[in-house]
Amino acid sequence: MTDDHTRDGLATRHSPPATPKGPLAGVRVLDLSRVLAGPWATQTLADLGAEVIKIERPGTGDDTRLWGPPFTTKTDGSRGDAAYFLCANRGKKSVAVDIATPEGAEAVRKLAATCDVVVENFKTGGLKKYGLDWPSLKAINPRLVYCSITGFGQDGPDAHRAGYDYMIQAMGGLMSVTGQPDGAPGAEPMKVGVAVADLFTGLYASNAILAALWHARATGEGQQIDIALFDVQAAMLANQATNYFVSGTAPTRMGNAHPNLSPYQPFPCTDGMVVIAVGNDGQFRALCSALGAPGMGTDPRYDTNAVRIENRATLSAELSALTAGHDMKGLMAALEAAGVPCGPVNTVDQVFAEPQAKHRGLEVQQTRADLSAPIRTVASPIRMSATPVAYDRPPPALGEHTDEVLGEG
Repeated sequence: MTDDHTRDGLATRHSPPATPKGPLAGVRVLDLSRVLAGPWATQTLADLGAEVIKIERPGTGDDTRLWGPPFTTKTDGSRGDAAYFLCANRGKKSVAVDIATPEGAEAVRKLAATCDVVVENFKTGGLKKYGLDWPSLKAINPRLVYCSITGFGQDGPDAHRAGYDYMIQAMGGLMSVTGQPDGAPGAEPMKVGVAVADLFTGLYASNAILAALWHARATGEGQQIDIALFDVQAAMLANQATNYFVSGTAPTRMGNAHPNLSPYQPFPCTDGMVVIAVGNDGQFRALCSALGAPGMGTDPRYDTNAVRIENRATLSAELSALTAGHDMKGLMAALEAAGVPCGPVNTVDQVFAEPQAKHRGLEVQQTRADLSAPIRTVASPIRMSATPVAYDRPPPALGEHTDEVLGEG
């Protein structure tokens, strides 16, 4: 059993960790989300030391436990969780409760009374019938930070619609600027290779949660956070959106070319592709010298970024002819010596084989008793000198912590 106390507007456990392992130690999060955007937000909070209690449907759990192959293998040889689930659920406790039953909903309401944060991604209004919506939980826990993640937000003509990353990438404009240009081989709107709208939504949500926790600490007042995938995708358009606002012309697909810089794209080598990212005129002249063509650096067609944009097709062809005779390692060594940013186009396995990745410890290995092999996930990119990220729990088995958590009260 535990007693709740309020410290600086935040709920704390009666027996907090003796040695906090992260800046959010003592913060308790009730995770009613599933799939990716919400779990990505709560995994970030867990990595930073929060206690995250993930509520899952008995028997099936989070949808992504079944989103395979590939799947893990249990110690008895049977199929385990899909790899997809592992990527966003590290550090959490899994509690199997059916919120559609009165008993289940009541159990979750009692948990919410002990928590600082609730994260949910049900359709707008979908939790009201269970008494787990914002007004209901605010009434029993006024300091609660309640983060709602939906496709289109809590209001507006599309508020009732479900939202998935792929459709949001399309509707939010990202696919209109991703892919080969019209007329080129393979030209069509293209999604990004990972669910970036979901991932950015998770990051915006975790940022908003931390800000709301700061407010709750100062005032004792909770609030609802309304995060929509569509809004996030629009925000992610960044310079492409402001290019449109300033010019009045909607940007289009440009393949690997950059709308505002040139050269800023992959170039061929004898054994692969190297991205060259020139950010100013000085770097361009250094590039030309490193490639044995210093005259290109002062050519009136190319001597400023603005004219390089106008003449990007001829510039790309000339530079490609110069890089094509080099191997990747030799080209990158020459460019790095000249101060020109560059990097290889790696496959996923090559990313984690990079010396820098090994030095930074970008792969985390954890064990779980029911699985035959360690769980490998990507480390958090957050590095903090005084309160480092800790990896105390692997992604949980379904319902692994039900008795532990519900037995507390």
